[in-house]
Amino acid sequence: MSGTEEKKKKKVLVAAADGSEEIETVCIVDVLRRAGADVTLASAEHSTTLSMSRHVKIVADTLLSSIPEDEYYDMIAIPGGMPGSQRLGENEQLKRRVVAAAANPNVVVAAVCAAPARTLGAWGLLVNKNATSHPSHQSMLPTPRDPHFDRSARVVVDGNIITSQGPGTSLEFALELVRALYGAELATQLAAQMVLHSSK
Repeated sequence: MSGTEEKKKKKVLVAAADGSEEIETVCIVDVLRRAGADVTLASAEHSTTLSMSRHVKIVADTLLSSIPEDEYYDMIAIPGGMPGSQRLGENEQLKRRVVAAAANPNVVVAAVCAAPARTLGAWGLLVNKNATSHPSHQSMLPTPRDPHFDRSARVVVDGNIITSQGPGTSLEFALELVRALYGAELATQLAAQMVLHSSK
């Protein structure tokens, strides 16, 4: 890999827990790796082997607790699912890391399904923001910045925060993450390669 290619490689942290949604988790990791990102799937549990929301076993790359809190990532993404989203929302290390990341306009913070409400919203990061989540959790979100905002939007970008609704929007969500890191051209190319019509 050339020095130029290495410089373009973006670092992404994906945090997951027991009970995280498996479709969302795999879509995020898979699509971002297709884009060339250096993705670390980190377990918020005491084991790297996670039992997901539908009892699929997924082995994370590492433990969240083993990653220094000051390690820089260009993006932090959080899959949904229950009780995974709640477990992640109660993880103080993840909270500190994501709150610090959200304060940096150069870092993208993303969450899908129950996670926007159970993590970002619970941590106060969606105040005065347009955001969406799984319909069953939208009542937990704060009042949007735009009074005419439609929460039924499948993927929402507001500043450096990206949110989405659930398993059925996961590929669109993941492509939006690619778009945020690498631009629309690569996102469109990946959508074509995966035989998916890009939403933009």
